[in-house]
Amino acid sequence: MNRKERSEKAVELKHSGFNCCQAVVSVFGDLVDVSQDVLLKMASGFAVGMGCMEATCGSLIGAVMIAGLLKEGRGTTPAARKILGEFEKKSGATVCKVLKGRDSGVVLCECDDCVRNAVLALSEVFGIE
Repeated sequence: MNRKERSEKAVELKHSGFNCCQAVVSVFGDLVDVSQDVLLKMASGFAVGMGCMEATCGSLIGAVMIAGLLKEGRGTTPAARKILGEFEKKSGATVCKVLKGRDSGVVLCECDDCVRNAVLALSEVFGIE
């Protein structure tokens, strides 16, 4: 699956009942040594900016979780910084309430695009086609 297909599959999963974080981690399951069941459980609490829109977008959290697995826990912070930067360029922000325009009334990025952008950011940083 190429990065575009992964990003569209993640959106499809989001529409099938997965939260944003689960959708992102799920489409990288083939690249990590963790079961799909564990990935979904691990990502279950990171919807809607950790349940209150006040925190980091769940899609971005999912991308960084996968980065940690791909890096086997070593050197993940620089990769996370790069993923965050790519995501912010694509989406306009990293915090759920800002992305959704909760306070400003201006939506910067819809959930579907946040999911796409997180998958694409991770793919770009790690050279995943």
